[in-house]
Amino acid sequence: MAPADQKPARQDAPEKARTDLAVAVPVPVRHRDATASKPRRRWQWAAAALVGLAVAGLVYAQVWMTRPPVVVVETAVMAPVTRVLAVNGRIAAVNSIEVTSTVTGTLIALPVAEGDRVEAGQLLAQVDAEAQSASVRQAQAALDAALDAEREAQAEYDRADSLSTTVARSVRDTYGYRLEAATQEVARLRAALDQARVLLTNHTIRAPAAGSVVMLDVEQGQLVSPATPILTLADLSALLVEADVDEAYATQIALDQPAVLQLAGETQTRSGRVSYVSQRVDIATGGLAVELSFDTPVMAPVGLTVATNIIVEERDAALTVPRTALTSDAGAPGVFVLRDGTARFQPVTVVDWPPARLIVTAGLAEDDVLITEATGITDGQAVTAEQP
Repeated sequence: MAPADQKPARQDAPEKARTDLAVAVPVPVRHRDATASKPRRRWQWAAAALVGLAVAGLVYAQVWMTRPPVVVVETAVMAPVTRVLAVNGRIAAVNSIEVTSTVTGTLIALPVAEGDRVEAGQLLAQVDAEAQSASVRQAQAALDAALDAEREAQAEYDRADSLSTTVARSVRDTYGYRLEAATQEVARLRAALDQARVLLTNHTIRAPAAGSVVMLDVEQGQLVSPATPILTLADLSALLVEADVDEAYATQIALDQPAVLQLAGETQTRSGRVSYVSQRVDIATGGLAVELSFDTPVMAPVGLTVATNIIVEERDAALTVPRTALTSDAGAPGVFVLRDGTARFQPVTVVDWPPARLIVTAGLAEDDVLITEATGITDGQAVTAEQP
């Protein structure tokens, strides 16, 4: 037992010791690292620089967009103008014949080749005529028999006629009818023989005129008919140019219009004239057939391409504008002219024609400053002129 005067220990002493111990433990203090803020500052400066560039670009774009566009201009002046229609044609012979067979059969002989020169009546081709020769012999035999019958009928009639006093008239008339029938039969068979001989002759194809074989369409051994072209015969001493003109310009083409012709593979040009204009437009192609003759004879292969410029009109002085300058306002054609730094729409009347420059007949005055490219231009827009 504890002494009486000894005070008992307090129960909360351990708790106090724990409290004092907790207070006595030092708390660590976190110090700020000066180097940790450097990357953040760099990003802030980079962002600020990007914002600055964006603002500068926006300001520059605004200034550029408000700046008047630069346009190319030219001054309208009077000058000689030639209106030309350019088409492609081909060399052709003035006299050209497509030779065909008038009968159907196998081609057993073809003694000519492309490029050969032939004379009128010369053999060009031979069609198998064995069957037709047999027909001729048969027709000849039938005619011979009919001639014998005619001679017999004639003898009977002559005998009856000589006995007219003793032979009844009806008998004599009967012999007369027989003779007439025999004579008619001879005439019929003679015509049949002539026809058979003509058909036999048609199996031999000869040149209808002198010329050159420019195209050979068949080969020996081939079956031919009246619908089969055998060859083309042409006189190469007289050549011309065949071409088609679009129907949109058909009314502008006339006889004797001058033309400039250039053969494929040549650099020089030749003069010529329109020598033929068809009076009918091809419904399938919409083309008008024309022919042009050379002022001086030429030698060239048939079918060669010829660049053809038909001179439709010549003017001593006229105003012209580039096709790119032409625009429209509510369907009315016009151009933009430059006045005091502003583009102004000017209605004009032009000659509708394929070339790059168009003739102006009304609406444009000499010395007007014309904007050559109308794309993107509006009436009243401020522009800056640039001479070409």
